[in-house]
Amino acid sequence: MYYGMYVSAAGAHALNRTVEVLSNNLANVDTVGFKREFSLVEARDSEAIERGQATRGSRGLNDLSGGANLTHTPIDFSLGAVKQTENKSDMLIKNRTDFFAVQRGDQEFLTRAGNFRFAPDGRLVTAAGDAVLGNDGSPIQIDPNQDWRMMPGGHIAQGGALISIGLRRPETLGALTKAGGNLFDASQTETTVVPENERTIENEAVENSAVNPTQEMVDLIAASRAYEANVRLIQHHDGMVGSLVSRVLRA
Repeated sequence: MYYGMYVSAAGAHALNRTVEVLSNNLANVDTVGFKREFSLVEARDSEAIERGQATRGSRGLNDLSGGANLTHTPIDFSLGAVKQTENKSDMLIKNRTDFFAVQRGDQEFLTRAGNFRFAPDGRLVTAAGDAVLGNDGSPIQIDPNQDWRMMPGGHIAQGGALISIGLRRPETLGALTKAGGNLFDASQTETTVVPENERTIENEAVENSAVNPTQEMVDLIAASRAYEANVRLIQHHDGMVGSLVSRVLRA
């Protein structure tokens, strides 16, 4: 592949993924507990180096940059704004390193979205219907025919019993991966139950999305324009090659 077209195509590919990440952030600007992603783009080695046909530092034509490459899309775990609600089952975790434990299927996931509700059968579930777990790892269940109270620290009191909302603290935040539906997969790191004296739960409140729509829109416009510039360069190089071939054939 011609060098200019190769570099432009690599840049367009990285910027296309960046636009997708920014668009997803903007789409979740009103999603409770949502954490934005951002793109890490780095210089890419030339095709010859990637194929092992040359080495870095050779100072030859094969040591030229291969354009840009999107290597990773880390999650920004900054806290979102606090929103007060009148729903007794809504909860907010003030500590940015702690998460609610929920269950989807047979697997445990983590989430920052505390907009919970009680199902008609007395199960505490997320907005998507996933079961909320207690500290012991079992789904939280109350008697729907009896009164209940939400106690400070994320405890549910009913009939003399006290049920603690499951809080987990992952060892490494960077090891968490998004699992869809505002859930995080913690299978790549160890998690521990948050001690009672470190539980920072506020009742009748939720954590809003941590996305700044203005900044995301500015970044999206910049990435879109850069992507269009790379596409135009690809078209320009294609036109140059076509013109050169035509001249050779005429000669």
